[in-house]
Amino acid sequence: MWAFSFMFLVIFSWGRQGSPSISPLPSYPTLSRNKLAAIHLSLLNTHGKVLQSQHPNLLISSTPSAPPQRPQLFLTSFLFQNNASSPHNLALIGADNDEILAFRRLRVVVSKLAHSLLQLNIDKNNVVLIVAPNSIHFPVCFLAIVALGAVVSNCNPSNTTAEISKQVSDCKPKLIITVPELWHRVGEFNLPSIILPSSNASNFTDMSNSKVWYFSELIISNRACELPITNVTQSDIAALLYSSGTTGTKKGVILTHRNFIATSLMVTTDQDRYRDPKNVILCVLPMFHVFGLAAITYSQLRRGNTVVSMGKFEFEKALGAVEKYRVTNLFVVPPMIIALLKQSAVKKYDLSSLKLIISGAAPLGADVMEKCSKNFPPHVEITQGYGLTETCGIISVENPKEESCLSGSTGTLVSGVESQIVCIDTLNPIPPKQLGEIWVRGPNMMQDRIKEIIKCNGFQVAPAEIEGLLLSHIEILDAVVIPFPEAKAGEVPVAYVVHSPKALLTEDDVQNFIAIQVRQITMCIVASYCREVITMKAIERNFPVVDMTLWNSKT
Repeated sequence: MWAFSFMFLVIFSWGRQGSPSISPLPSYPTLSRNKLAAIHLSLLNTHGKVLQSQHPNLLISSTPSAPPQRPQLFLTSFLFQNNASSPHNLALIGADNDEILAFRRLRVVVSKLAHSLLQLNIDKNNVVLIVAPNSIHFPVCFLAIVALGAVVSNCNPSNTTAEISKQVSDCKPKLIITVPELWHRVGEFNLPSIILPSSNASNFTDMSNSKVWYFSELIISNRACELPITNVTQSDIAALLYSSGTTGTKKGVILTHRNFIATSLMVTTDQDRYRDPKNVILCVLPMFHVFGLAAITYSQLRRGNTVVSMGKFEFEKALGAVEKYRVTNLFVVPPMIIALLKQSAVKKYDLSSLKLIISGAAPLGADVMEKCSKNFPPHVEITQGYGLTETCGIISVENPKEESCLSGSTGTLVSGVESQIVCIDTLNPIPPKQLGEIWVRGPNMMQDRIKEIIKCNGFQVAPAEIEGLLLSHIEILDAVVIPFPEAKAGEVPVAYVVHSPKALLTEDDVQNFIAIQVRQITMCIVASYCREVITMKAIERNFPVVDMTLWNSKT
């Protein structure tokens, strides 16, 4: 079977209802192509009405949305311009320590850090690597770096030193921003570093290092109150975020200021359309990920909403934060939705402020959504969306307010996005309910490539990377890693291994071998009885289905 999970693709047929006038779309980069994961995808336009375009089987949004046509308006200035009339409104709250920043103070702190970075010789197009958990300081760093025309590259703070080293070698950062408890993983790179405030500061002992500066000291010592004057435009690179490669290790995805601005407009369109008051958003999803950084943190701050950050997801602490800060919108991934099924815990907290729960990063079934909704008041809407790192986090989102809403789908194309489904082999458009590739185009789009990934607990796992590690074992002759559907994780990687005839390898041996080199992920190792080395093409298209009893015995 295919090395990716099959999906049932739901596309609504449409006919010509008159001849709607469609303005020519701007010339965006080549259509991005992505092998579809196992999700139910309904592609409609933002208002639930599909428009016929001049291209066959092409779906477009009827409400095109594009970044402002002022090229000098970059993402940091765009955020503060939109919030100039409400400087005293809360921008950021740290749920872990009750720190707060109003928009006025946020602008000052971002300006101070930007000037400090200039003094540290950070210039346009220099890369700054952030290795840190969520905090109110994370978006400050992001906004300050991009205000200079420099490039942010985020790294999962749970990565091992070896994994961080690969990213350092690839993106070649000029500076690292981290927290004390992660210094032991990044200190060996001997790069200039900024240490963010943390409750675990006592763990940091390298205070004599001349290449280390403290975030707090930089802010206190700098007197600047306005952003530095720089030549930054919407076409400049803002972020280099890493996503699973086509056949190898993760590759950098180049996202521009225009991409972030477009995403912020797309994500918040419905809030503006329905005249929502300013919302309070709980960000428990990692800000190093495009979902947490672009779709949540930047987009919501740009609209003037308050973002409450949590260092990591802890079920009851998250519910407590909803109660304490009167959170209105909660962004989650499917494993968090599974946790919300625990009715006894949910009922302990006052969640009356909550209006919307949005799931992303991995598919969520309609049955799970329905069960979860029973734990919340009737006014709480549970929905999901679909996006990629390559699309700056957004392609479509389900809108419960629309009559055409199909529960369990990923909803309608967001404003400004167009899409079509093509045959994987011929690249020709295909009719509804056929398996194919989704092609997407819009102002949120980076450059194109096809990728093959496994989405485990919302994180991207590159099969080829695990296969490469397995094949480095002296007693393993061949290996292939495929996705296996699993209720809590969405998908888990399953490895088929061909070991040498005299090898005494056990499943535990292989698990331990992998665990030493990569962060912990759920894997089921199935020792293959096959003694011959199968070519990757044959394995990819004709590999046996995983025995359910083998997986169930592991859980």
